[in-house]
Parts: sequence; C-alpha cells; structure tokens
Amino acid sequence: MTKALLGCIADDFTGATDLANMLVRGGMRAVQTIGVPASDTTTAADLEADALIVALKSRTIPAEEAVAQSLAALEWLRAQGCQQFLFKYCSTFDSTDKGNIGPVADALLDALGEDFTLACPAFPENGRTIFRGNLFVGDVLLSESGMQNHPLTPMTDPNLVRVLQRQTKSKVGLIAYDVIAKGPQAVRDRIAVLRKEGVRMAIADAVSDADLYVLGEACADLKLITGGSGIALGLPNNFRAANLLTEAGHASELPRIEGKSVVLAGSASKATNEQVVEWRATKPSFRIDPLALSRGEPVVEKAVEFAAKHGDETVLIYATSTPDEVKAVQKELGVDRAGHLVEQALASIASRLRDAGVRKFVVAGGETSGAVVQALGVKSLRIGAQIDPGVPATQSIGEEPLALALKSGNFGTKDFFVKALNSLDGAA
Repeated sequence: MTKALLGCIADDFTGATDLANMLVRGGMRAVQTIGVPASDTTTAADLEADALIVALKSRTIPAEEAVAQSLAALEWLRAQGCQQFLFKYCSTFDSTDKGNIGPVADALLDALGEDFTLACPAFPENGRTIFRGNLFVGDVLLSESGMQNHPLTPMTDPNLVRVLQRQTKSKVGLIAYDVIAKGPQAVRDRIAVLRKEGVRMAIADAVSDADLYVLGEACADLKLITGGSGIALGLPNNFRAANLLTEAGHASELPRIEGKSVVLAGSASKATNEQVVEWRATKPSFRIDPLALSRGEPVVEKAVEFAAKHGDETVLIYATSTPDEVKAVQKELGVDRAGHLVEQALASIASRLRDAGVRKFVVAGGETSGAVVQALGVKSLRIGAQIDPGVPATQSIGEEPLALALKSGNFGTKDFFVKALNSLDGAA
C-alpha cells in the first residue's frame, strides 16, 4: 500500500502542475487534486502517489478565505500520511501587502506546531533568481519585469524580505547566497541562528539549481517549506536517502488519448501574448471580447461555432490582451468583473467543446486553468512528462480521461501551444 510522503498546497492550478512536474522529474509519482477532496474516498493508496498536490484557487481571494482553504488542504494531506508539507506559490511571489503568502504560511506553521519555515520562490530554469533577498526575472528586478503591471497582484518591490514582512507579524529574515554557497550544513547552522533571533520565516537566495538542491537537503527536517516549484528539486533525494521512496522510472508515463484538441488562453502575461501572436500568424483563432460579454452578446456561442467550422483542425480561442487593453477594460468593467467574465466564458466554451468531442485542452493562465478544469468536472490529475520548464502534460483521472496542458501565464516558449499539442498527441 502506497502512503504519500510529501503533501503540497498550491495557491493556483497551473502552479500545482508546475510543482508536480518538478516532483515527477525527481522520480516521485505525483497526483494533483482540484481542490480539497470531498471525502476519504480519494487516498494516496488509491492513486498510487508519492506526492499529493492540492490545487486551490486562493492566490487572490481574501486572506482569511485563503487561510481556511489551505488549512482544509493540510488536514486532508495529513490524513493521507504525508510526512512533510510544501506551500507552493508563484515564482514571482504574486501577492499584495495584505497577503496571501504571509497569512497562509503563518497559519500552516501554527497548525503544524512549528516555529520556522523557508520562503524561496526561485526557479532559475525559468529565469527567476534571488540574490540578497531581491527577486530577479531574467536580468531585471521583479519590479521592472512587467509584473509591476499585473492586474491583480502588481509587484512593485523586488525585495522579498520587505514584501513578506508587510504580510506577517512574524519576524522575517534572510539566508543569503554566501551561506548557501557553503553547503547544506551552513544553511542548517544559519537556520539555527535565525531561530534564536526569533525569526519565523526566512527568504532564501538561489541563483542556480545547485542552490535549490542545497536548500532541499538542508530542509529535510523542516515540517513545512514554502516557495515556488524550484524548491522541490532537492526534496525527492531526501526521501530516497531515507529509503522511503520507491524508484519509479515510469513516473511520467501517460496513456494516449484520442480526440480533437483546442487551445484556450486567458492570461494577459507577456509570454502568453507572444504565444498568441505566434499561433495567429499561421493558424485559426477567435478573440473573446470582455466588453461584448458584458453587453450580453453571444460570444460563447460564436466561439463554439468557430471551432466547429474548422472541424478537426485545432483552433485558439483567446482573451489575451496587452497591458493597456487590459487596463481599459478594467476601467470600464472593474477588475473583478472583467476577469470573471473572461474566465467563465472560456470555461463554458471548454465544457461545450468537450461535449462536441474535444478531449485535449491546452490552457494558458492560472485563473483560466482553474475555471476550465472546474467546468470540465476534473477532480484530479495524473502528471506526465515536461513540455516546457514548469509545464507538464497531465491527464484527468476517471472513466473518460482528458489530456490537459495547464500553463502559468508567464511560462513557455513562443511555440508552446504547438509543443503542448504535440506532447498531448504523443502521450504513451
């Protein structure tokens, strides 16, 4: 009988698949649930999982709601026998001065009876690095990366010690690169010093995957770790060293699913904008207009008709816009209403296309992915091979499985949509 070793709580859907991808690469069989399972009928033993990832949609909801959902996820994961827990958030630390990263981390520490945790959103493979507590995206500070224009969580301060300290009453410290360069024991020694100083959370520098492996090894005894998916790089080796992890060379294998495909894009990020432009240059696409949705026009019906008109050819249905276009729409409709209209439209389109025979979905945007998988009735996902850094192929678990590639807005190369479709078509 399989007992899960690592229990993870992710604050959005694509972040959860990003994390699961990292764990599968490390040889852990990973299953992602969509929300907290309603009962004990879904267990680690049933799913044959070494790692369980509960995907929430809690990144931008009120902090008290995010805390409640995260604690419910923790309770379920503890019931599955998990020995260590990871709170996963975005590699760009998406949050506001009110949270939700700090409040959730505080609540999880309290629930576990722990006095210290690490905070490291670094993901060097995707250009997210931390030095002296400052988060870089590529060669520029977070506050100059485009994230300062994010419609829900504008990141205008690159110093994560300051950002996190504004979200929590706990004392926040730093584990600097100089310490990490000396290896796992130096990190453990630094943690001991920080604990004596009353520090409850510490931002950890990381500029390479090697740093993340050091941090992973150093944190083997921490009950709770927080960060981006990169921090999970070193965790499988800890379980392997303790003879708890069964080698699973087939961890990423998924069966092939037949059926039509569609690409749905709701993210307004720079990367997704580039991916939409790349697709539209040579392939059919249909644009969702939030203002038309607000006027009650039959936008969903027209999108479904557009897809049907193209038969078996894959189409892109998108609401992706430039930052200026997004601001104009939000000014007229309000931030929440604009986002909700787009998410619900794409979710409704996904549901109708599923009924029309579509079985493979490529979805861009964390909020959009969450709305789509809920509309499709997906309760859990088995994680397959990586498509691009941070984005794996996945399949729903159930009688009529669907193939899905759920992408965070900022992830993926320009030709990601084509690569994802090829990956879903070739799963075997």
